[in-house]
Amino acid sequence: MAERRTTPRRNFSYYMRVVDDKTEHLVGHLADISPRGFKLDCSQPLPVETDFRLRMDLTSDVSDKPYIVFIARSKWCKPDSMDPFVHNVGFEIVNISVMDGKIFQAVVEKYGSPESRW
Repeated sequence: MAERRTTPRRNFSYYMRVVDDKTEHLVGHLADISPRGFKLDCSQPLPVETDFRLRMDLTSDVSDKPYIVFIARSKWCKPDSMDPFVHNVGFEIVNISVMDGKIFQAVVEKYGSPESRW
């Protein structure tokens, strides 16, 4: 499949949880991040082309807020190549407030390491 991404991805160097905002169940942990999306390592496969209302817990060095909430759409899902109990799921952010978008960008800059390949 041809690469359609227009912004560089970065490995994520911090163990950050992402949960379903309504149920508070763990969806996954950030593995890669870019200004417009991210990849989660999940314990189960997720349906593709589905919108999720997600909450990302934050650290005090990126925001005074304890978390941000946004809508992200799952774009692909595949088994992890190294761990058979993990599924990698790629997301595109489709709705985030201006303020939370700035915080998300701070997370990208603070914890994202140089460009990676999924």
